Amino acid sequence: MAESASAAEAPKSRYAMGSMANLARSLVAILAMMALLFFMVPRSNTVSGPPVDIHGEAVQVAQRTGWPIVEAVGLPPTWKATSARYVRSTSELMTWHAGYQTPGGEYVAIEQTMNPTAKWVGAQTSRAVPSGTLEAAGKTWTRYIRPGKLQNSLLYKPTGTNELTWLVTGTASFEEMALFTGYLQPVKP
Repeated sequence: MAESASAAEAPKSRYAMGSMANLARSLVAILAMMALLFFMVPRSNTVSGPPVDIHGEAVQVAQRTGWPIVEAVGLPPTWKATSARYVRSTSELMTWHAGYQTPGGEYVAIEQTMNPTAKWVGAQTSRAVPSGTLEAAGKTWTRYIRPGKLQNSLLYKPTGTNELTWLVTGTASFEEMALFTGYLQPVKP
C-alpha cells in the first residue's frame, strides 16, 4: 500500500503539464519529420502502364481476320505505344485500335473497321461534326472537330465496299495527326 501511495504522490513531469510551449515544440517536431519523409520519398510526374506490343497484337489480328490493318512503323522513340486491341464496338463492328502518346503528351489512335455505319463514326468521333478535309499520306481525310471537348479526328473512308475505313483520333492537333498518318503502314507478319 505504501508503494501505491508514493506512486500517486510522485511529482508530475513539467512536460506533462500541457503548456503552449510544449504543444508548439511537439508540433514543430512532427512537421519536421513529415517534411523529411515528404522529401525522401521518390515521386513520379507521369504514370505509365506496361509496355505495349502493338506489332505483335497487329500481326495476330491481321492473321485472324485477313484484314490489311495498319500500324505506325518507324515512329521516333519519343512516341510511346499505349494500347492495342481488337474489340467489338458500336453497331457490333469489330474494330482494330492502336493508341500512342505523342512527344508532347497528347494522345492519338488509329481505329479501323470494315464497312462502318454512321453510328460507328459518331461514336468514335464523340459525335463530332465534319469540318472540311485534309490531305495527308496520299489520302483525303475528313476532319471532325468536337466543340467543347478536346478531340480531333481524321476519317478516311474508301469509296469501295469491303475496304477498311481508317479513323485517326485523339487529343493531338491535326498537324500531329497528319504527321502520324505518314507512319501508318500495313502490318507485315
